[in-house]
Amino acid sequence: MSAHCQLTGSKPGFGNAISHSHRRTSRRFDPNVQRKRYWLPSEGRHVRLTLSARAIKTIDVIGIEAAVARIRARGGKV
Repeated sequence: MSAHCQLTGSKPGFGNAISHSHRRTSRRFDPNVQRKRYWLPSEGRHVRLTLSARAIKTIDVIGIEAAVARIRARGGKV
């Protein structure tokens, strides 16, 4: 599963892991991405979305219909 949120568009950030001796090695900061299934009443079907934890909270506030509209406006497939 790719670490990419369909609603917010958040994706991994990159940086350095710094050891005690101060050597730097490359690392990734992945968003907290979950696969979640929602019922979409307007289409009479379930949709499975890859969402960050922040996006799940956003859907709780704005609703699944508005969230799917935002995803489609960004050019995403639902």
